[in-house]
Amino acid sequence: MMFVLGVVLFALGITASVALHEAGHMWTAQKLGMKVRRYYIGFGPRIFSFRRGETEYGLKALPAGGFCDIAGMTALDELAPDEYDRAMYKQKTWKRLVVMSGGIAMNFLIGIVLVYALAVSSGLPNTETRAVVGTVGCAAPTQAGEEGGYAPAECEGIGPAQAAGIQPGDVIVAVGDTRVETFGQLVQATQPLSGTVDFTVERDDETLTFPVAIQQVQRWVYESDDPDAEPVSREVGAIGVGGEPRVLEYTPLSAVPATFEFTGYLAARTAEALVQLPSKVSDLWTAVTGGERAVDTPVSVVGASVIGGQFAEAGIWQSFVLLLAQLNFFLGAFNLLPLLPLDGGHMAVAIYERLRNWVRNLRGLADGPPVDYMKLLPLTYVAVVVGGAYMLLTLTADIVNPIKLL
Repeated sequence: MMFVLGVVLFALGITASVALHEAGHMWTAQKLGMKVRRYYIGFGPRIFSFRRGETEYGLKALPAGGFCDIAGMTALDELAPDEYDRAMYKQKTWKRLVVMSGGIAMNFLIGIVLVYALAVSSGLPNTETRAVVGTVGCAAPTQAGEEGGYAPAECEGIGPAQAAGIQPGDVIVAVGDTRVETFGQLVQATQPLSGTVDFTVERDDETLTFPVAIQQVQRWVYESDDPDAEPVSREVGAIGVGGEPRVLEYTPLSAVPATFEFTGYLAARTAEALVQLPSKVSDLWTAVTGGERAVDTPVSVVGASVIGGQFAEAGIWQSFVLLLAQLNFFLGAFNLLPLLPLDGGHMAVAIYERLRNWVRNLRGLADGPPVDYMKLLPLTYVAVVVGGAYMLLTLTADIVNPIKLL
């Protein structure tokens, strides 16, 4: 039941995001004096509509998006007599760019609001990947098995790292001659050791070296990369340090800079995902033809909703909200691509016209005519066909071989 509820809620979240994207175009166009003829949520048969002012608002049967009909978006658009001077393609370049970026900005704003709400309510994932020391103390001599949740035994006193002078906030960059970049690599490099070993740390702007006496303890470790392998009990080396919390909590005030910092992290991941889209075709085809579905392959609206249902069923609502935020960042970034019929394509046309007219004016010539969209149709068709085929492949993979995170 919770799975179905999660799927429905996530689908509604996507629908609301798309509706607000189109609303971003509508509101900016109206504020800048352009005429918005229609604003609809969904496609297909009309369920209901009403008119307020010069704009018709409505809902259609298929909640798979929406559209905003702005008079004169291109020179190909047929105009009524009262629309001629207000046609979008006749407006100043900055006005056209504001309107076309209004939807993109709305997606980014939705993502930021969701991240801030998550930061205040339950905290944000710790994105620090370096081997940052979160805590120092004793090294537990033993570790419980599966029935005990692999919890370390209680212990008291000062541990090896603390005795050597390592402090919380230090970044461990080397264990002996072995460079480490993550906390997991730190653990792997330390466990086979015994005796006294030099640990290199970065503290503020200094690089310091501390000789640490490795303590031998009992731990459950994995000796194989096989995902089905069971952990085994072994005597390994430990120094009594813990990493930073996986989730960082914030007050409403401290959540503000944390939100923008985390948004920057998501922006970098989104850019990487966009660059990798072409290379994921083979992985999607493998998934469709019966191979293993990698968790980092693209997902459609259906796939994202299914993952949202999985999070809801497991009660991981933080991941549910974070996924919706990530989707909005991706939609905003994707629409920035300078390809028609995306928003970025229309923005590229407006910028081209402005630069062309600037050059013409320097030569003493009048502004040139609007770009002939008929000449751009072949490129538009290519983008639509390629993009449609990619979406169909992704949708098929989500139906026949969906991603299972839990």
